[in-house]
Amino acid sequence: MSEAATTPSERVGTPPGQGTETPADEGLDIDIHTTAGKVADLDRRLEEAVHAGSQRAIEKQHAKGKKTARERVLELLDEDSFVELDELARHRSTAFGMESRRPYGDGVVTGYGTIDGRQVCVFAQDFTVFGGSLGQVFGEKIVKVMDLAMKTGCPIIGINDSGGARIQEGVVSLGLYGEIFRRNVHASGVIPQISLIMGPCAGGAVYSPAVTDFTVMVDQTSHMFITGPDVIKTVTGEDVSMEDLGGARAHNTKSGNAHYLAADESDAIEYVKALVSYLPQNNLDEPPTYDEEADLEVGEEDRALDTLVPDSPNQPYDIHTVIEAVLDDGEFLEVQALFAPNMVVGLGRVEGRPVGVVANQPLQLAGTLDIDASEKAARFVRTCDAFNLPVLTFVDVPGFLPGTDQEWNGIIRRGAKLIFAYAEATVPLVTVITRKAYGGAYDVMGSKHLGADMNLAWPTAQIAVMGAQGAVNILYRSDLKDADDPDAKRADLVQEYEDHLANPYLAAERGYVDAVIQPHETRSEIVRSLRLLRSKRESLPPKKHGNIPL
Repeated sequence: MSEAATTPSERVGTPPGQGTETPADEGLDIDIHTTAGKVADLDRRLEEAVHAGSQRAIEKQHAKGKKTARERVLELLDEDSFVELDELARHRSTAFGMESRRPYGDGVVTGYGTIDGRQVCVFAQDFTVFGGSLGQVFGEKIVKVMDLAMKTGCPIIGINDSGGARIQEGVVSLGLYGEIFRRNVHASGVIPQISLIMGPCAGGAVYSPAVTDFTVMVDQTSHMFITGPDVIKTVTGEDVSMEDLGGARAHNTKSGNAHYLAADESDAIEYVKALVSYLPQNNLDEPPTYDEEADLEVGEEDRALDTLVPDSPNQPYDIHTVIEAVLDDGEFLEVQALFAPNMVVGLGRVEGRPVGVVANQPLQLAGTLDIDASEKAARFVRTCDAFNLPVLTFVDVPGFLPGTDQEWNGIIRRGAKLIFAYAEATVPLVTVITRKAYGGAYDVMGSKHLGADMNLAWPTAQIAVMGAQGAVNILYRSDLKDADDPDAKRADLVQEYEDHLANPYLAAERGYVDAVIQPHETRSEIVRSLRLLRSKRESLPPKKHGNIPL
């Protein structure tokens, strides 16, 4: 049969898999032997590619609150900017009667376009065609657009909505997954990679989003897991729903695999657009900037910082107040807001230039560092460093979270990731200590000793080996034991310790803190520091790569 052959299943509104192949021009009044006929034949083929999914499948997709692959791409990209690639690609499998079902596009839409005028490459898996399952041609299309993104140095955005590997094509499907994973790894730190999970993403398929820089999931309609509920029930006896096992909320609050919980698909797409606006095209480009010279006059919002830190060291406050006072227009795009909330990370701008923010949150676990917070911050610092984003660090940390659970699950190894991230970062690093900076946590949170360029402290800062209560109990154990009134004695000693040791001035005397500033000066000092550090040049010792404690 000629290459011009097609199937009724490829025609508009016909469910895939119905009928057998028929000549391309049968019943269509197209003479493919003339120029006009060839042009008309191309139009027909392109029209069939756009409507590869059956009307019934599209209606089912919409009923679930999900868009089709093309609808998602067109909403993500600037109007009229999408250029589709491999629109006429079709699978070549003949197993299990597959030769009678060969829709154009093979279940994935790939191409390039712009977001706010900046070039991106994109692929979107189409659940309305073969359930979005990945076969050889499907995989080759994704690999091809990923290679294009690497060659042209632009972000790659993947929209995942797939039933997994195409069983009919066997090991070839698994091979293409591997090809995609390898490209994810090679692109890591070179071009921004963003994954949108807009439906199921199961089995080996989950490892591609896991390697990318940001993963966005949609509440109730997206799911990720290695093994599904049925397999888990069979193997372990556990009874768990898809939503509890791998839903968007589970991955945003428990596993940390996702970076944003979207209310619906449009919310997810808007978040991705916002993310892209802060990121450079690639690791050799500067992030997008706007010429907005800061007004260094102290405003009312700045003055409010002077009274932010409570008199009691045990009373919390919201670190978002500090972050928003420093960033342009108070705009802060938080990342992983629902995971390890004792650590706040996200993106903003200072003088129109993107920056990353890492901050302890006193409102949650008193701002202590635990396993999840350490890994969350470490990953974010490394992402910023890869893409030339300065890192602002706000410190109020009483130490690492104590407990057998933390120790046995590897807080030593996993907390060390944060040390590694700061110490290897070569982007501008500015740290502000607002209150507590105790023990090893002081070192870990962007200290001068790990290579921070500018370290500032508020007069409320308490930089010491440990808090006053713990220190007094250790240093004056015998004195307290022999005292007539131990409680009064302890209170006096605690006050003495806080007056002489729990302050920023000993650190300032040694140059560990470059300046002690009034809280209302924070934005202006950060602006000046970042202006200075625009010309920062730093390189690490030559090596193949470091051995981060994974």
